[in-house]
Amino acid sequence: MKKVFSWAVVPLLLMGIYAQAWAQDGYREQMKGLDEQVQGVKSDVLSIAAELNQLEEKLLYPSDTHLAVFVQLAKGDTLRLDSVDVQVDEQPATHYIYSFKELEALQKGGVQRLYTGNIAGGAHQIQVTVNGKLANGQAYSRSETAAFTKAIKPTLLGVTVSGDSVSVANW
Repeated sequence: MKKVFSWAVVPLLLMGIYAQAWAQDGYREQMKGLDEQVQGVKSDVLSIAAELNQLEEKLLYPSDTHLAVFVQLAKGDTLRLDSVDVQVDEQPATHYIYSFKELEALQKGGVQRLYTGNIAGGAHQIQVTVNGKLANGQAYSRSETAAFTKAIKPTLLGVTVSGDSVSVANW
């Protein structure tokens, strides 16, 4: 009787092990399916966030009042840019201090959006003050004042900084 019992138990144990492995495979498949669903939802959320950011920018900065100021270093210039101050119509608009990585990106040809704001249409004035150091270690400070006209479409101004000058131009 004991021998018959042991032979009956062995198949039951094997069935239990196989059933457990089969259940784990089912669990893995279910988790894989959930992971794919989570990735899909995450992708949808990111695209919705991007659309919301675009809508927010359109609401906050309508094209008829939108002003954006960008800064870049002249190609091949070795100026170490420390800070930039921008005033629009003699009112402070922005002050920015550069980190090493940001300066490195500008030196490699990068462009930074320095300011985004709203102004009424018509004639305006922008003053840009740049501080830094030249390649020889000498302190560098330059200011440039430029007049511009705000039209119905967005106005984009580019500030190009070099060791010799600061220039402001429409983009």
